[in-house]
Amino acid sequence: MFVAPSAAMAGELPADPLGSPMWEYRAGQIFDGAPVVFDEAVSLSVPMIAENQHALPVTVDARALDSVERIVLFADLNPIPIAVDYRPLRAQAFVATRIKLDQRTPVRAAVLTSDGVWHMSGEWVDAAGGGCSAPPVSRVKGDWADHLGEMRGAAWAGQGETRIRFGFRHPMDTGLVENIPAYNIDTLSLADDAGVVLGEMTIYGSVSEDPAFTLVVGASAGRAFRISAHDSGGLEFGGTIGASNGRRLAAAVQ
Repeated sequence: MFVAPSAAMAGELPADPLGSPMWEYRAGQIFDGAPVVFDEAVSLSVPMIAENQHALPVTVDARALDSVERIVLFADLNPIPIAVDYRPLRAQAFVATRIKLDQRTPVRAAVLTSDGVWHMSGEWVDAAGGGCSAPPVSRVKGDWADHLGEMRGAAWAGQGETRIRFGFRHPMDTGLVENIPAYNIDTLSLADDAGVVLGEMTIYGSVSEDPAFTLVVGASAGRAFRISAHDSGGLEFGGTIGASNGRRLAAAVQ
């Protein structure tokens, strides 16, 4: 469904094409009265059915819009609704990751452009439930501390862009499991080899255990990229990925 941006400027919250019972509440929390449109220019890719409610793959591509300032990925009926809040400062308006689902819910991408308008896309996803309220596999196995903060990543340059994929070993505890407090990676930044920050992200506990991300930058952004992350326990992790080498890189806790 597409609503013309001019309709959003009236300041009224548009009717939800997905008919979510939580739409007005979540919109009030996230958009704080800013204009909102449902816009086909925001491409959201999710499975219709979550085969694994602990790790639902989600891709947001908003490169059809100009001057994107933020991409917020959220699920209406999750107890921790927001998964990531990405600011593609000098990167392209693209992010992919995996999230947890606690029940059947709309999954949405909200994209803020420099004119102050939020552009929305969303889909209902069926899920068995419990994605946010079950302990992560590494907690059950008991080996999470042995690998905490390890990073793997690679970058591929081609066709006018460089695609960077990386992930960390981390339990991403939601705080909704008995006797396991909330503990998650909470911030992340991507910089080029000159130290210029290309993108920044705020991350929440509804991102999957061992979180992985795919980001896209212009082909001229650099030949190496520095990933830096911080978690809610105060630890910092990171590593450097060389563009187009395709090699995996492990980074120790700093």
